[in-house]
Amino acid sequence: MNQTMIDLTEKYVYDQLKSDASGHDWFHIDRVRKLALHIAKEERKGNEFIIELAALLHDIPDDKLNRDADEGSKKLDEWFDEIKLEIDSVNAIKQIINTISYSSGQLKLPSIEAEIVQDADRLDAIGAIGIARTFAFGGKKGQPMFDPSLSIRENMTKEEYRTGKSSSIHHFYEKLLRLQDMLNTCTAKRIASERHEYMVRFLEEFNKEWDVRL
Repeated sequence: MNQTMIDLTEKYVYDQLKSDASGHDWFHIDRVRKLALHIAKEERKGNEFIIELAALLHDIPDDKLNRDADEGSKKLDEWFDEIKLEIDSVNAIKQIINTISYSSGQLKLPSIEAEIVQDADRLDAIGAIGIARTFAFGGKKGQPMFDPSLSIRENMTKEEYRTGKSSSIHHFYEKLLRLQDMLNTCTAKRIASERHEYMVRFLEEFNKEWDVRL
């Protein structure tokens, strides 16, 4: 029964996000799912069924990908109703999805499953994939690649984080370079080390080329 629900959810999420061009497409979801299951196995912690479903569904209610948060929440609830998932699992998955985003600002997560899914999602935001996703999202939002006249924003509200003026390069300093120190599990921290250093090297080269230092 659990595998059937996973298979159905996989198809549902694929259909919902296969055409996304903001870096939140099906392939992002699948990578987060694989990373989360890997972390769970390495750490020997967490309910893998809850982790996998939460990883698959974590972007379905995201207000970035819907008209508003209410529309996203409704889509998630309708899917749970369709697969007739029992209420304890529904509550556990919704709790994970509602607390793991960077913009939520929640420092203490409610479960090991939430910590693992958050780590997986954050790992996919850094490294080579993170660089590519940053520029895809910035382009989708109409942000400049870089604007040196802009300041790096600190201590933003969720609204400022989502709608304030920024650039793709600023996003590294405002969020991505901070993620390594915000991970929960030892496994994720090991994976993050190499990815973080790759981003640092990329930014060094970007700044060199931007300034035409030959």
